[in-house]
Amino acid sequence: MEPITLTFLGTGSAIPTKRRNHSAFLLNYKNENLLFDCGEGTQRQFRYKEISTTKLTRLFITHWHGDHILGIPGLLQTMALNNYQKTFHIYGPRGTEHFMSKMFETFVFWGKIDIKIHEVSPGKVFENEDFTIQAEEMAHGTHCLAYSFIEKEKIRLDKKKLKKFKVPNSPLMKDLQHGKDIKLNGKTIKAKSVIYKQKGRKITIILDTKMNNKASELAKDSDIVIVEASHASELEKEAYEYNHLTSKQAANIAKKAKAKALYLVHLSQRYEHNQQLIEKQAKKVFKNTKVPNDLDVVEI
Repeated sequence: MEPITLTFLGTGSAIPTKRRNHSAFLLNYKNENLLFDCGEGTQRQFRYKEISTTKLTRLFITHWHGDHILGIPGLLQTMALNNYQKTFHIYGPRGTEHFMSKMFETFVFWGKIDIKIHEVSPGKVFENEDFTIQAEEMAHGTHCLAYSFIEKEKIRLDKKKLKKFKVPNSPLMKDLQHGKDIKLNGKTIKAKSVIYKQKGRKITIILDTKMNNKASELAKDSDIVIVEASHASELEKEAYEYNHLTSKQAANIAKKAKAKALYLVHLSQRYEHNQQLIEKQAKKVFKNTKVPNDLDVVEI
C-alpha cells in the first residue's frame, strides 16, 4: 500500500507564535503533493523539512483570510525562480479568481509559472485514477471550504489463496486482479475467490468554521480528521461570535463522524504554553486526539 504522508507545516491561528506558523498542511501521495492553505512563512517551513516547492502539484485554499493565504505570493515567486515546469493548480472558494488577479497586480512578479485557477463549489472538486477531493461549505462569515482526500477502493489479490492454488507470478495474476477467471493445470480458478476489495483511506481537513452539521458529514469515516480548535471549551460563546470552534466542539465533530484519529490545529496564541488544556478537553469526548506541533509528520 502506498503511504500517505501528512506534514503539519503550520498549526497556529491568526497571530503566529514562536512555535506555530500560519496554517499550511502538506499531503503527499504517490506523485501528488497537495498543499492545503498557505499562510505567511509556509515556504520557509518547506526549507526546514527539506522539501522542494517544485514538487508541489496542487494548492487547496479554504478561505481568503490572511493567515491562510499570505504565503502564496512568496511561494509562487520561489517556484518560478526554481523553474517550476508543471502546471500548478490552485483550487479555492468563490472569489478565488478575483483575489488571485489582485495579488498579481499588487506584486512585481519576476519569472514565469503556469497557473490554472479553479473556483470550486461544494462537491467533487478533483478526481484522478487514485483519489478524489471533496469540498463542503463551512460557516465562517465568508466563503470557506473544508476538504476531504478520499483514496479510491483497490482490488487486491489474496496472497495466501494464490499460494494455495499455486498461481505463479505471471500475467495470470493480472487477469485475476482484473476480474477474469483463469485456467491453471486443467482447473478453473474464479477471480472472485482470490481477490478482495481494500477500502480507500480518507483524510479530512476542517479549518475555520463555527459548529455545523456539514463538518461531521464531510468527515464521516475519516482515518484522520484535522480540525481547528481555536478556543478552549469554556470560551464557546466567544468561539461562536468569531465563527470558530472549541476543543470540545472539534472532538464532537470527530466523534459524530466516527473518525479514527483527530488532530487539533489553529490554536490561539493564548494556548502557546498550555496546549495540553486543549488536548485534555478534547480527549474527554474523543480519546484518540492529538495536538501536533509545526513540522510534525504523520504517515498512514
